[in-house]
Amino acid sequence: MATPASKALSIIIKIINSLLNNAILIIILTLLMFAGYALWDSSQLYQAADKNNYEVYKPAIADEGKSFQELQAINPEVIAWLTVYGTNIDYPINQGTDNMKYVNTNAEGEYSMSGAIFLDYQNKSDFSDFNSILYGHHMEKKAMFGDIGSFEDKDMFDSHKYGNLYVNGRDYGIEFFSYVHTDAYDSFFFTAAVRDEDRAPFLNNVILKSMHKRDIGVTISDRIILLTTCSINSTNGRDILVGRIMDETFIDPFIFEETDDGSVILRADARTDFLSNIPKAFWIQAGLILLALLLAIPIINMNRRNVRETRAAKEALMKEFNKAGY
Repeated sequence: MATPASKALSIIIKIINSLLNNAILIIILTLLMFAGYALWDSSQLYQAADKNNYEVYKPAIADEGKSFQELQAINPEVIAWLTVYGTNIDYPINQGTDNMKYVNTNAEGEYSMSGAIFLDYQNKSDFSDFNSILYGHHMEKKAMFGDIGSFEDKDMFDSHKYGNLYVNGRDYGIEFFSYVHTDAYDSFFFTAAVRDEDRAPFLNNVILKSMHKRDIGVTISDRIILLTTCSINSTNGRDILVGRIMDETFIDPFIFEETDDGSVILRADARTDFLSNIPKAFWIQAGLILLALLLAIPIINMNRRNVRETRAAKEALMKEFNKAGY
């Protein structure tokens, strides 16, 4: 038969176990709160970078750019609009007095970690230079310039040939002819407005270092545009999509199609794949939250059981002490 001393020791052990379980539970709940905050914070970041935030400002022939002009009234450093067909790249373009401002400032001029798409401050704002350089963050959920790295896939490069540049009240077509993977130290690619005598070497270097390319007859008399962003595949890597700015415009083949009579209609299969736009980070953080919940539930149940058993043991021990006359 158990003695009062052994029962007291048993109660002490249960209390210690309960304290340890509570400590583990607190750690799990803390991790759960941290994961929840990280999930919320990531959501806010990607929401701020979502192209749909600016859709109301996108220039259109129907409204003669009225909404775009409203955006320019909010922030006069908005100079153009860039669209890469078949991607999420569909944003206003800003240009500051240096290349740092729009790293963490959005198109409306407000602080934002997602920044904005911006033209190199050394370039002319009308894109009349031989080479115009655009910068943007590489973000998950294919926000900002997050889609550029996708052009490393040959099928992606081959099937996504065109884009559109709206500047100074009119549209220009963009025909992409090169995808380059380089590093941040290759200053040749980050030299804005090269001199006339450097045009041929610049263009030759683009062709030489292209991971993918197509011959569209680009010459030193053309205007080229470079869309550059950080690469996730290498330290200090840079992904660059290079195109030629043209007076001719192109329809978006992923949304519209041309009929036999020459008219343009909306494609029947034009739609957005919601799940493909959810970032990997979301799934990782959601998984951590689910794991923490799965770990916390049995510990909570164990604690409740320990509390009940400890309370019952205390009551039984007190009865024995009372019987013994203590």
